[in-house]
Amino acid sequence: SYSWVASPQQKQEKKGHLRYNPLRDSWVLVSAHRMKRPWAGQVEKPPEEHIARYDPSNPLCPGNTRANREVNPNYDSTFVFDNDFPALQPDAPDPGSDQHPLFQSKAARGVCKVMCFHPWSDVTLPLMKRHEVVKVIDKWAELVEELGATYTWVQIFENKGATMGCSNPHPHCQVWASNFLPNEPALSDRCQRDYYQKHREPLLLQYAKQEAEKKERVVVESLDWLVVVPYWATWPYQTLLLPRRHVLRINELTTKEREGLADIMKRLLTKYDNLFEVSFPYSMGWHGAPTGTYLNEDNSHWQLHAHYYPPLLRSATVKKFMVGYEMLAQEQRDLTSEQAAEKLRNLPEEHYKTKENSEKEEEMKKSK
Repeated sequence: SYSWVASPQQKQEKKGHLRYNPLRDSWVLVSAHRMKRPWAGQVEKPPEEHIARYDPSNPLCPGNTRANREVNPNYDSTFVFDNDFPALQPDAPDPGSDQHPLFQSKAARGVCKVMCFHPWSDVTLPLMKRHEVVKVIDKWAELVEELGATYTWVQIFENKGATMGCSNPHPHCQVWASNFLPNEPALSDRCQRDYYQKHREPLLLQYAKQEAEKKERVVVESLDWLVVVPYWATWPYQTLLLPRRHVLRINELTTKEREGLADIMKRLLTKYDNLFEVSFPYSMGWHGAPTGTYLNEDNSHWQLHAHYYPPLLRSATVKKFMVGYEMLAQEQRDLTSEQAAEKLRNLPEEHYKTKENSEKEEEMKKSK
């Protein structure tokens, strides 16, 4: 009789092994068997599910006064303003060149902006209409075009949820532009350049083709976009959002691609929320080719992409901690990318809140 024998790869996935991250030239320790251990550690407070649509004390709401006494306009779409407490300033002084090699510093110049996605505080990107998300993408592109004309790097990022240190539930992101290339994009730039010089093809373009064929780590996909749990993922349900064609920066996306991006973002973020039926916390951000003086250079090795880093591991209240070994030795994860992708892929694309509202409406109709 036939007896099933696990392949070496299947055996490996149940044991500890290392996976290479070509975007960071580093290795990740995968320890899937650790998911079986009992949990008696910290439990997070579940995100607040009942948020007021308008809060007169919220500085991000339309018509309200912020900390610097500026009054927000009664905006009905996106709204961008200069961060009232910026980490970067355009007039930072130059410390000079007479420095000890062990005590070096440079001028860090730039601007920091806040961008509200929507006038309502009780919506998030997956619950917004597609045309509303397109307006967010259009504004991102506009800011990269505007700030990138002057600054080397324009970082768009969103911290969602108190678990990720976000102090305000109003849907918003931040945009920091700097006169220097920060550590993470500088490392990514080097790795993508090295790969391109060896293979004459952008690293992430080839990676997207490989993942689209393999399917095992694909979460959602469309004609223009692909979302995967990357082979080298560190965070439990980390994903990588990629265009299928070669694109350097977000402002180069066509109208069709921006509409498709709005769709794929809504699908991904709906699955995130549906995983534990909670407004899923994460930090996300866009990486594209550097700007400023780099606009005059060949950046063919770059490929536009977005990273999503959600911390939740076992439930809405238990998150992954990057401490101890991760801080002192190397990154480690507790389930394989394939397991995470399968869980996300099999979730419905109807948001749990939309489903609940539909069910309530049906019950009301029956009771009449």
